[in-house]
Amino acid sequence: MLTAATHQVNRCPRISGVAGVCAVMACDDEVIPLQERIETVGDEGDLQEVYDTERHLLYVACTRARDILLVTSVKPGSEFLDDLRSLQSS
Repeated sequence: MLTAATHQVNRCPRISGVAGVCAVMACDDEVIPLQERIETVGDEGDLQEVYDTERHLLYVACTRARDILLVTSVKPGSEFLDDLRSLQSS
């Protein structure tokens, strides 16, 4: 059972330290990477930076889990989930 005394809910940029259990939710296409952010980019180099930053934030959020990691999405899921799957299998 989750209780306020033992669990915190944080957004990706605010996650720090290591948590026993970590849930990364809504890893959906157009959410990660955020479609609105991609649409505002005017330069190919900036677009790559946005992708790299978004991928890094997801990686950091997922590596905070010490014991259990739960990642959720609906179809289509984020293209970055394939990156996580490849890390899991290696």
